[in-house]
Amino acid sequence: MKPNELRTKRKPDGSLVLVHGMIFRGLQKTTLIDYPSHIATTLFVDKCNFRCGFCQNPSLVLEKETREISEKEALEFLKGRKKYLEGVCISGGEPTVHGGLKFFITQVKELGLKVKLDTNGTNPALLRELINEKMVDYVAMDVKAPLERYDAIANVHVDLDAVKESIELLKEGKVDYEFRTTVVPTLVCLEDIEKIGELVKGARFFALQQFVNEVPLVDDKFREIQPYPVEVLQGMAKILEKYVKRIEVRE
Repeated sequence: MKPNELRTKRKPDGSLVLVHGMIFRGLQKTTLIDYPSHIATTLFVDKCNFRCGFCQNPSLVLEKETREISEKEALEFLKGRKKYLEGVCISGGEPTVHGGLKFFITQVKELGLKVKLDTNGTNPALLRELINEKMVDYVAMDVKAPLERYDAIANVHVDLDAVKESIELLKEGKVDYEFRTTVVPTLVCLEDIEKIGELVKGARFFALQQFVNEVPLVDDKFREIQPYPVEVLQGMAKILEKYVKRIEVRE
């Protein structure tokens, strides 16, 4: 089957629906970082419904990456290495904008591998489906900013109700998860961290991620912005302590 070829799958009620084969734009054979406490492979998809200027994956977000790894190739790779792997991380881009995501995950689970999903939280319906059907084992959701600043940071109109729904869904604790914010000077300040803390109040785990300006970015002007000193991130972590059970600063 060609990567873009239509195919069918049978739903529980017996009806057939059309699905697409996934196309991946990158593959990291082994990672000890992307999936906490697991040896994993990371698969990258293109396309995103956000346009965050500080994003480190411009070739994926802007759909300029020409490398193609078909669903079949990805599954064959995972099958050949499954005795060395514990899980698969699906990242991007934004995985939940791809119609074939759930069916691909079904096949990964059949290999006996765990699945970690990276997402911006804008597709809570699919996220709920994946969680309830035990298709994902870990979810990492980016919390870009306080809700009132989402549009400005994502550079698109954001469905804030969808973001809030995904946050509350993960806080139910049916799946292991983390919330994470990339701390970009000029975009995220101490007051913002307080509001983000209120938004995710009661969460199990939150990661503050250092902004990196020495790599290709969606908007090159962000390469001129110097990251906060680590002491500032540690101060932000102190603010979050009253809202979140566990906090990690990623430099």
